[in-house]
Amino acid sequence: MSLRQIVTLPHPILRRKAKVIKDFGPDLQALVDDMIETMRQAPGVGLAAPQVGIPERLIVVEYPVDDELEGSPKKLYVVVNPEIKKASSETEVALEACLSIPGLQGEVERALEVTIKGRTRRGQPQTIKAMGWLARIFQHEIDHVEGIVYTDRASRVWQPAPDEPLLDNV
Repeated sequence: MSLRQIVTLPHPILRRKAKVIKDFGPDLQALVDDMIETMRQAPGVGLAAPQVGIPERLIVVEYPVDDELEGSPKKLYVVVNPEIKKASSETEVALEACLSIPGLQGEVERALEVTIKGRTRRGQPQTIKAMGWLARIFQHEIDHVEGIVYTDRASRVWQPAPDEPLLDNV
């Protein structure tokens, strides 16, 4: 495993729709491992392959099982070819930040619940139902494989003051 460099705007790969993954061989497995290590080191709660310069439909997400409980164990999700199959009509505006847009944060409206379909790192079909902040992270990362960054959806973007608490980067 090795750390990958996280690309930032205005890198053109962040604006391109990523390619579908068909080969689940050793190269993909190495990329998954590298992305997990890179996300954790950054630190972030999610990372998409385009953010490390790879134009493929792959995301990794790691978030506490119970975000209300201090010290709750984290669950790792690896989703190849992720798609949002269902999104609730109920939405919420909340703050987001991004490893590929350092130094900024913004208010983004997202669905409160989503159903994600995709494949595991080994190619098996999977369905994930996510609510709350986890749903927001999945929507943010899936936007990356579509060539969309959160500032495209934000109602307001700003640079936080030095004394303002920092968000988890997704």
